[in-house]
Amino acid sequence: MKKFFLLILLLLISCLPKNKQKLTNTDDSKPKFDCSKFNLKVGDILFQDSDCGPFCESIEKVTFGVNGAKFSHVGLVITDNANKLIVIEAVSKGVVKTSLDDFFNRSFDEKNRSKVVVGRIKNEYQELIPKAVNFTKSNLGLAYDEVFDITNNKYYCSELIYDSFKYANNNTPIFQLKPMTYKDPETNATFRIWEDYFKKLNIEIPEGKLGLNPGGMSKSKFIEIVYFYGKPQGYVGK
Repeated sequence: MKKFFLLILLLLISCLPKNKQKLTNTDDSKPKFDCSKFNLKVGDILFQDSDCGPFCESIEKVTFGVNGAKFSHVGLVITDNANKLIVIEAVSKGVVKTSLDDFFNRSFDEKNRSKVVVGRIKNEYQELIPKAVNFTKSNLGLAYDEVFDITNNKYYCSELIYDSFKYANNNTPIFQLKPMTYKDPETNATFRIWEDYFKKLNIEIPEGKLGLNPGGMSKSKFIEIVYFYGKPQGYVGK
């Protein structure tokens, strides 16, 4: 059972309140997103390795993405009213639209490359994208799910993507829910950062409740990883 829990969860980053994040390269000299490096498409899923101190450290101990990558946030590529590519995501402000520049300039690897990896829905499932995108847009402005409850009418980042493609696929999910854990695998004790977090919310820690995280989503059989802008922590590969 302990080993089973290690394969699973702990949420996210922008899926965490913004004041919990520690972003880099945020001054006026930060690089701009270069769209010429890779042609993003509507429906692309952007997996991000963000930096947020103890929260990310606890997440990274229990979640693993494709080839060991440590992802802590995820967003979906859509278009705005001017047909320009942007990202829709669930963050502390709720479900919002975000420019590519803002999304890609949150964290960088040692070579100053954005720690974002592109997942693309496989060809045989591309028909799901329009309905999934419309679903996310219809939920703009909904509140952020600070208690990570998959059943309420709020969203954390992974949950938004999960529900959008579940809706598009006739209520059949393409990403798998797993029991969440907030415990250190080395000690089996709850991480202090999560004890404090849920204590402030005055709720019990949802240990074992169903949920999902960006790392697990990156390994879905319904998507393929098509591009690395930078190298996320933990990634074993070229």
